[in-house]
Formats: sequence, C-alpha cells, structure tokens
Amino acid sequence: MFTRLVKLVISPGMEDQFLKNFNNSCEAIRNFEGCRALKLFRDRKYPNVFFTYSIWESPFHLNNYRKSDLFRETWERTKVLFAD
Repeated sequence: MFTRLVKLVISPGMEDQFLKNFNNSCEAIRNFEGCRALKLFRDRKYPNVFFTYSIWESPFHLNNYRKSDLFRETWERTKVLFAD
C-alpha cells in the first residue's frame, strides 16, 4: 500500500468552488483502479487550507491515475483555485 497526503492552499473565497469540484470527482477517483481510500480534511485555523489523504495499492496505480483523463480534468479545475 502507498499513502499520499497533499496540502492544497485555496484562494480565499474559492473554498466553496473547491468543495464542489472535489465532491463532483471524489467518487470517480475512489473507484479508479488501485485507489483504496480518498478523504478530504480542512484546516481548522485556516479554512482555505485542505488536505487530501489517499491510499493506493502501489505507486504504479497512483501514476496510472496521474496519467489519466480524470486526473487531468480534475487538476485543470483545481489548480486555478490555488492561492499560490
């Protein structure tokens, strides 16, 4: 198993859009071959800071996801929301 934790700093005021995007794609990501879990956490002190926690069968499975259309589409919608 391979665990991945990603910190996402979203531009203030764009948190709701980020959550909408995440909710629209999370089930597809969870169902992607090799994904065993996907969770989203939000920082209590900084509400525009999120963390994704995912578990993959192997780095190979994660890399397959990162090469997929699902990842590219999700990433395109997400990266424009970053604060930095």
